[in-house]
Amino acid sequence: MSGFSQPAKKSLGQHFLHERGVVDKIILAVDPKPGDRLVEIGPGQGAMTFPLLQRHGSLTAIEFDRDLLAPLAEAARAHGALDLVHANVLDVDFTALAGGSPIRLVGNLPYNLSSPILFHALEHAAAIRDMHFMLQKEVVDRMAAAPGSKVYGRLSVMLQAWCKVTALFTVGPGAFRPPPKVDSAVVRLVPRPPGTIGIDDPSRFAAIVRDAFGQRRKTLRNALSAQCDEASIRGAGIDPQARAEQLAVADFVRLANHAGAAARAET
Repeated sequence: MSGFSQPAKKSLGQHFLHERGVVDKIILAVDPKPGDRLVEIGPGQGAMTFPLLQRHGSLTAIEFDRDLLAPLAEAARAHGALDLVHANVLDVDFTALAGGSPIRLVGNLPYNLSSPILFHALEHAAAIRDMHFMLQKEVVDRMAAAPGSKVYGRLSVMLQAWCKVTALFTVGPGAFRPPPKVDSAVVRLVPRPPGTIGIDDPSRFAAIVRDAFGQRRKTLRNALSAQCDEASIRGAGIDPQARAEQLAVADFVRLANHAGAAARAET
C-alpha cells in the first residue's frame, strides 16, 4: 500500500508502517481540515503520506534518509502536492517552518530518537497546533502517566506541563516491516495556550524536574540539594520528605517558581 518498497535500515531505526487499517485510524484521529498545515516527520515509504495527501491535498514531509527522497517524490505525484524536506528533524526550526501559521505534526517516530524529537518539538510548542505520533507503547505510557504510577517520571512532567497528552490506541508489531519486538501506540499532544502554563523560568523548571527524578528513591530534600534548600520546598507547600513521583505537574511548577523567587530575593 505504500507505493514503493525499500529495505529498512536498522541503523536509522526504520520500521515501515504498512497496515492500512492502522493508517486509517491515525488519519481519523488527525482529521485534517481545509487550511491545515500538515508536517510529517519520517514519511518512510509513504504509508501515511499518500493517504494524507489524498485526504488533504498537500503535505510537508521531513525525511533524513536520502535514498527515500526520489521514490517518495515520484510516488506522491499521483496523490497530491508533497513538499519534501531533506533534513534531520532535530535540525528543523518548526517555528520558522510554521511562518506564523501553526503547523500540525504527524509521524511514525524512530524509537531511538523519540524523546529527543519530543523535546525538540516542545521548544517550538507555540508554533504547533497539535501532534499525532506513533511511538513505542512503553514511551506513550510514560508520557501519559499520572502521579504515583511506576512509569511517571521526567518525560511525563515535562510533556504534560506544556501539552495535554492523550494515549489513543495500541498497534501490534505486525503492522510494520520489519516488525519491532515491542508494541507501539499512537498519542496526541495538544500544546497548552502560553498564558496557561505558568512556568516563570523554563530552564529552572527543567533542572528541578531532571534532578527530582534523577535518583527516584531520594527524597526531594536530598535530590534537589543543588537546586533549592528545604525551606524553599516547604515554602512551595511541598513536603521535603516526599519523592518526585508523588508530585503532580502543578506541584513542580509551583516549586520551580518559588525556588526561582527565593533565589532572586537573595541576589
